[in-house]
Amino acid sequence: MGLNLAQKIIKEHLVSGEMKAGSEIAIRIDQTLTQDSTGTMAYLQFEAMGIPRVRTKRSVAYIDHNTLQAGPENADDHKYIQTVAAKYGIYFSRPGNGICHQVHLERFSVPGMTLLGSDSHTPTCGGIGMLAIGAGGLDVAVAMGGGPYYLTMPKVCRVELKGRLQPWVSAKDIILEILRRLTVKGGVGKIIEYTGEGVKSLSVPERATIANMGAELGATTSIFPSDEVAREFLRAQGREHDWVELLPDPDAEYDEEMVIDLDMLEPLTAKPHSPDNVEKVKDIGKIKVDQVAIGSCTNSSYVDMMKVASILKGKTVHPNVSLVIAPGSKQVLTMLAQNGALADLVAAGARILESACGPCIGMGQAPASNAVSLRTFNRNFEGRSGTPSAKVYLVSPEVAAASAITGVLTDPRELGEAPKVEMPEKFLINDNMIVPPPPEGTEVEVVRGPNIKPFPVNRSLPDTVRGKALIKVGDNITTDHIMPSNAKLLPFRSNIPYLAEFCLTPCDPEFPRRAKENGGGFIVGGFNYGQGSSREHAALAPLQLGVKGVLAKSFARIHMANLINSGIIPMTFVDEADYDMIDMEDELVLENAREQIKSGGTMIIRNVTKGRDIKVKVSLSDRQVGIILAGGLLNYTKMQNR
Repeated sequence: MGLNLAQKIIKEHLVSGEMKAGSEIAIRIDQTLTQDSTGTMAYLQFEAMGIPRVRTKRSVAYIDHNTLQAGPENADDHKYIQTVAAKYGIYFSRPGNGICHQVHLERFSVPGMTLLGSDSHTPTCGGIGMLAIGAGGLDVAVAMGGGPYYLTMPKVCRVELKGRLQPWVSAKDIILEILRRLTVKGGVGKIIEYTGEGVKSLSVPERATIANMGAELGATTSIFPSDEVAREFLRAQGREHDWVELLPDPDAEYDEEMVIDLDMLEPLTAKPHSPDNVEKVKDIGKIKVDQVAIGSCTNSSYVDMMKVASILKGKTVHPNVSLVIAPGSKQVLTMLAQNGALADLVAAGARILESACGPCIGMGQAPASNAVSLRTFNRNFEGRSGTPSAKVYLVSPEVAAASAITGVLTDPRELGEAPKVEMPEKFLINDNMIVPPPPEGTEVEVVRGPNIKPFPVNRSLPDTVRGKALIKVGDNITTDHIMPSNAKLLPFRSNIPYLAEFCLTPCDPEFPRRAKENGGGFIVGGFNYGQGSSREHAALAPLQLGVKGVLAKSFARIHMANLINSGIIPMTFVDEADYDMIDMEDELVLENAREQIKSGGTMIIRNVTKGRDIKVKVSLSDRQVGIILAGGLLNYTKMQNR
């Protein structure tokens, strides 16, 4: 039996375990990336391990999230990251150089290598044949120290692409169609592997768009083959030496299969407030648009920007529309400036933002109250834009540009002939905004600003875990709900005590107060609890407030791992109906907690208030059992190294 592409890379990097879906494996990590929103915490955790130098082939620290400097906090964190990078052997991408995933794809991606990033959209580099996985900062810190990354061996789902995209239909429409079919829970526990004749017609940036939004499926990662198209991209980036051919075996087997006929796709949009709420643009109608935002790690490539510039050239943005554009990297922005496309964008009335995440993460450009905002981004969760009442639609660059001109949601096929934009034979290469580390970092002084506070560390698990149900929430609660990430709070990412005051406040403004008054307790949630970002702050803030466990119908992959790493017990209901048997402020008790955790499988948690026992599952590997018993991964790691 042949191997699929994902299995080939995993096999090459396997440290322990067997490639059997559902069992725990450990893989060697070649590269890591961080960004400044999650990076400060990752490097604080790395420092706590006492390892003198990173042990990966390449680790890169990017500044792309917290770039608005309304006070000293962001700049202080950037200085900390730059100095810690120099000390420990990490490449530093300066603010303005671009979005981590776009820059990494351009300058550092290597087919066949493994990449672990403290950002949920790290799978972007799957577009060139990397096994690229998003994780919490502590997992990335361990990988930087040379430790393996542990994960449950995913199923591998084959998506066969047939045919070729029609004019005005884009890669964004491919992944929106997959989201429509599978939903935001459909990729959990899976790697999405793309095959078929249709793959050959997609450029690496187009493949990266699809792999990027695979995160919205809940997938572990997504991956494309490394073929001649990948070789051409790397050649154009001056890195052909990094190319290797990587294809699945002809007789490769898959756990699941899906077919997408590219010829049949039409322009699509994800309606508020979920990436899987997908409908054809033409069927929604010409709703009035107030804002259009183009960019993000999903759609900010050179070709995407050139398509937008071609559509806007000689035209004027509708007077009722605010159009903002953020090219994904300095490379893209400079090339647009040199070929005149940037002038076309500015002449049309676009507002040009710096090459950073910006409005995608709520860092500026919040829409007006009750506004309709079309965005080429990857998430449209309620309030993520910075405006709770805004209605955000996820669209392709083509739909975005067409709608910016007309002032209403527009199927771009109405504009006539589609622009033809070719991939450049050679990209502009100038890495002067990437600072390589010195050969020895021992003399480097790490600069810590006053906003950097100690992160919370749990204690070993007691025999009895007791507390109230502090909050009860519904399905698809995101990490944006758990730990809001707006422009006002992002500067405090290295200050967990401050952030904890806002934990779960979008669901219940009184949650932090209640948690502190009760000395912590439990969170009760529905399906897919913790979907979205990889931010471990959504586990660290509850830990700061004394949260001991989360009972949910199901968990998103990265958040569940972050809870375990923090020593917070993730429990799922054996009988989902028991969710209805817990009310807020019910007293819950887990007796003989250590023995129940060790035994594995089904546990009993007592609802003292209701006088009934509730069966829960705790799906942990032997290693994760040790982590929970120790009170988190840091404690566990220290115990293992004694």
